[in-house]
Amino acid sequence: MADITKSPWIMHYDASSCNGCDIEVLACLTPLYDVERFGIINTGNPKHADILLITGSVNTQNQEVVKQLYEQMPEPKVVVAIGICACNGGVFKECYNVLGGVDKVIPVDVYVPGCAARPQSIVDGVVKGLGVLKEKREAMKKKA
Repeated sequence: MADITKSPWIMHYDASSCNGCDIEVLACLTPLYDVERFGIINTGNPKHADILLITGSVNTQNQEVVKQLYEQMPEPKVVVAIGICACNGGVFKECYNVLGGVDKVIPVDVYVPGCAARPQSIVDGVVKGLGVLKEKREAMKKKA
């Protein structure tokens, strides 16, 4: 990570979760888990975000919002699905309006399973996302 010239910015979106994973994502920002020690900055603007953290399953009402957030992010971008609902629909999988996991709507780079996902797992998923982001940046440089 020493060759990263810009602090990676993350954005969190709750697709339709029970809020268990959202609480754990917030726990990652506390001094106990301190995801910011990796130089990560939390943002609410998708135009500034490098990594999109999504919790909850995608349903018919939020699928367009998820697509729009993804499309507004600059290249290269990484998506981290947090919790079993974001990975495959989880306990809401059989609901009439649930499409499934996030990968039904946008590409996902890192999956962090769990119900609710533990903060340590979330931090690990974000760090893996940083590796994917680095690979995507290098691939973009080779194309240019």
